[in-house]
Amino acid sequence: MTDVAAVPSLDLDRYLGCWYEICRLPLKWEDETATDITANYSLADDGKVRVDNRCFDAEGKPTQAVGEATPVDEANSRLKVTFLPRGLRWLPFTEGDYWVLKIDPDYQTSLVGTPDRKNLWVLSREPSLADEMLQDYLAEARRQGFDLAELITPRHTGREVTDSMVEEE
Repeated sequence: MTDVAAVPSLDLDRYLGCWYEICRLPLKWEDETATDITANYSLADDGKVRVDNRCFDAEGKPTQAVGEATPVDEANSRLKVTFLPRGLRWLPFTEGDYWVLKIDPDYQTSLVGTPDRKNLWVLSREPSLADEMLQDYLAEARRQGFDLAELITPRHTGREVTDSMVEEE
């Protein structure tokens, strides 16, 4: 089996912004029935990427997880991400891989995975993705050795978790 390969180069500035989760492999920390899942990437003051994940959980309650990602090399397509509180981020083995495996030239659709093939996401700038495009991205995941038998496709209902919703928590 071939190694998992990230894209040769990623323009981080173009990658920043809001992405909608179209599908993913199961994650132990994410509710399988969560809806309206978004990831918003922005540049932090220290040059790292701020990761702001939001969704509605099984009870319809807005939830948020904020972390940071750091590119591991000049290509910017392989990052390490952590969601630990800032004071604990120095601990070893608390970062996860975030590799961009495929991205369209307009930065509208992205395939993200981990080199151990345990995590995978298809992300889009819109809450839905044409089936032909989705199948193209899933074919690349299969080509790189990902098992898609347990793929989860969250619903997008048109709602979005707003700043005021998470500030009330």
